[in-house]
Amino acid sequence: MTGPMPQDPTNPDLLLQRGRLVLDVLPYGALAFCVLLSLGLDNPGREAEIAGLVLSGLAAAWTLWMYTLHPAWRYRPRVMALFIAVLLVIGALLVVDNTVFGIYTFTIYFYVLRFMVWPWRLLGAAGVGLLAATSQAYGVNKGTLAGVLTYLVIIAVNVALLMAFAWSRWTSERALIELSEANRRLETTLSENAGLQQQLLTQAREAGVLDERQRMAREIHDTLAQGLTGIITQLQAAEQAADDPAGWRRHFEAATRLARESLSEARRSVEALRSESLETGRLSEALADVSGRWSTLHGIPAQVTTTGTARPMSPEAEFALLRTAQEALANVAKHAHATRVGVTLSYMEHEVALDVRDDGRGFDPAKLCAQAAEAAQEAAANGHTPVARVSGVTGLVGLSVGDGLRHPGAGKADSGGFGLVSMRQRIESLAGTLQVESEPGFGTGISACIPVASAEALS
Repeated sequence: MTGPMPQDPTNPDLLLQRGRLVLDVLPYGALAFCVLLSLGLDNPGREAEIAGLVLSGLAAAWTLWMYTLHPAWRYRPRVMALFIAVLLVIGALLVVDNTVFGIYTFTIYFYVLRFMVWPWRLLGAAGVGLLAATSQAYGVNKGTLAGVLTYLVIIAVNVALLMAFAWSRWTSERALIELSEANRRLETTLSENAGLQQQLLTQAREAGVLDERQRMAREIHDTLAQGLTGIITQLQAAEQAADDPAGWRRHFEAATRLARESLSEARRSVEALRSESLETGRLSEALADVSGRWSTLHGIPAQVTTTGTARPMSPEAEFALLRTAQEALANVAKHAHATRVGVTLSYMEHEVALDVRDDGRGFDPAKLCAQAAEAAQEAAANGHTPVARVSGVTGLVGLSVGDGLRHPGAGKADSGGFGLVSMRQRIESLAGTLQVESEPGFGTGISACIPVASAEALS
């Protein structure tokens, strides 16, 4: 088990953090003090005095070279281990020469705490404790058993205390290093979370913009586009009835009424309000009102039937089903050449279904799928993403029931309408399904189903 070399800028110990001044100055000061003290005490002998001066000079020179002049070496564990080991040897010789130098040898302990890695730090602490104990036991008679035992007790106390403090220092350093690492990871996580939050906000904003664009596209199609189509149809009929004043006036009034209704619905769409038919009655009544006006306008009988027990529905579900019925009826008027239409609203146990069926000419779903696949390939080649399928007609991608699909010989110029896409988006946004069934000569049926949970979610 080896501990990392502590880094000076982040060392939390006040003594060792400020201790650059302590480690830079204290050893030299302690060494000088011990030299002066040894010279001022009783002279142990000329040779001992010279030996003390030489060893003191050697200790000062070794510290100056290994520590003071080469600060980069302080964070190289092996270099510092060599530096401290030599200091311990020199300190031992100084203590043997004169026990006064035990004061100096204790400063080596700061180097041990600061620069020795674990577990070698314990060995360094034990060495310093041995030197300190030897200095402290100077007056003990080691020639007797009691003296030896006393000396060993002094050694044990010093070594135990210094090793215990070294252990405490190491556990504190580990805890602080782990805390620092945890804080670093926390900062990294917070930074990543901030980035993810910003990304989510950007995506939510983009999704909101896209949803609003799709909503406006659907509303424009279901109000302005259908209204303008009806107006054009009525004006063309009025032009053909120029010789019949009564017929001309009837078509002209129908066009005027359509223009006013379309303008009103467009304003309500911009303000994201419900259809006026839903504001004044239930969905079944709104369907009857819409179908009645459509039947009067186009001269095609439309029968509205409601089955099951009516239940409250969310405004979104009612609105989606009403718009689906309007789009289906608009397609019948434009393409089906039908003689009658049936609109059925069914309240079932697990879902609410809307069926719009006509007895018109119908169309070939296989041809529709082929043209849809071709349109999807062209969209992909141009870098556009084709819209997903409409349930019930495999491969139906972004296409309305246009003339190009109603008439076998027609081109595909009109196959890019938004009708079925709009219906699909409305219904599937409520977890519902949209199915289209048709066969040439046998009419067309459009069925929209919304689960009860979605239909009643916001009611």
